[in-house]
Amino acid sequence: MNDSNFKIGPRTATALVISSMIGTGVFTSLGFQLVEVGNTWSIIILWTIGGLIALIGAFTYAELGTHFKESGGDYIFLSRIFHPIFGYLYAWTSLTVGFSAPVAIAALAMYDYMAIPLGLGDYAKTFSILAIVVLCLIHSTTLKTSSLFQDFSSLLKVSFVLLLIFIGFTYAPAEVNALSFDGVWKEEIWKPGFAVSLIYVSYAYQGWNQSAYIIGEIKEPRKNLPFSLIAGTLVVSIIYIGLQVVMLRHASVAQLEGQAEVATISFGNILGNRGALWISFFIAIQLVATISSYIWIGSRVTQAMASEHPLWKYLAVKSKSKIPVRAIWFQALISIGLTLTASLEQVMLYAGFLLQLMSTLTVISTFYIDRNREDAFKSPFGRTLQIIYILFSVIVLSYILYERPLESVLGLGLILIGLITYYIKPATRDE
Repeated sequence: MNDSNFKIGPRTATALVISSMIGTGVFTSLGFQLVEVGNTWSIIILWTIGGLIALIGAFTYAELGTHFKESGGDYIFLSRIFHPIFGYLYAWTSLTVGFSAPVAIAALAMYDYMAIPLGLGDYAKTFSILAIVVLCLIHSTTLKTSSLFQDFSSLLKVSFVLLLIFIGFTYAPAEVNALSFDGVWKEEIWKPGFAVSLIYVSYAYQGWNQSAYIIGEIKEPRKNLPFSLIAGTLVVSIIYIGLQVVMLRHASVAQLEGQAEVATISFGNILGNRGALWISFFIAIQLVATISSYIWIGSRVTQAMASEHPLWKYLAVKSKSKIPVRAIWFQALISIGLTLTASLEQVMLYAGFLLQLMSTLTVISTFYIDRNREDAFKSPFGRTLQIIYILFSVIVLSYILYERPLESVLGLGLILIGLITYYIKPATRDE
């Protein structure tokens, strides 16, 4: 088969979803959450809610994706249902933080997990940036190459995380640990800090919609798109909850609270300093699959937007293998810039707010499509699940505006800048 006509199957599509979701959030969020909530039931509820909301999103995007059958995800949905300006603002958000920020966050986490534990110092950041460059080179070749690499890196990622969970439940819990199963959770879940913690969880679950962005590259999308979204989300939800419990079993609140390297801390208590070095190394390595998936997907959203807006026309060009190479490298430049200038927590909150806002708008768009199309997937329970998602988002976004006004205002300011650029329409010319 000619590589330019290659289509990915359900395995690769599901691998994209899983590898996009299992990134930095699951290995870094717990320490930030323990600043706000301390009860184990509260932590489990946080991650369960995150999984259920992601699953609702997966149903929704499966329906939208099989309805339109065009690569580009939210850009296509919002442009076709509402107005091109809404799709453009989503694509602008994706270009600046939606996909670039997760790459930067993964690179920053890679730096954190390599710098001190492995004694690499500032060279770790150089390694992280080099990883972005190498992955861009891989994804600039052919779709088949991208597919093979994603399959392999995702298998490595899932195997590593399952091994961590197995080790965590095999070893006896630490004498002083963070497990707490009293009734305090009944009070904690109503505190503002619980809602703020949901942002870290929501960010950790970002990626449940990844395969919907490349539906034009998926074989038999009516069957394989819903499978990849739903199966990937369910698998990751189970892994996430198990991993949180394991880390709480093997470290104290004092050790974990406010720390980003919670996995290294917890498994260091089990395996010793030498074992912690290996855990840190493999956490950094498994982030390669995360960076890879966001480079792949983000470039498709940018290319879809650029093909319809003269200001970004340069990024719409594809290679002979139908790869949007220019979009890939433009996104890489933004990701590297964020890696060099921002902190992990800042980027996580900033991107989390914007992504939650834009995904909510996409979920609202489902109320305006025809549910009777026989060739499209139908989300179960009518529109009840979408209403739950929207209500959840309104509550969480309101809390973020109240508790983290700076990051929220910066996010809204970025959308305003995008609105201005929408109206910049340079004269087109034939290349």
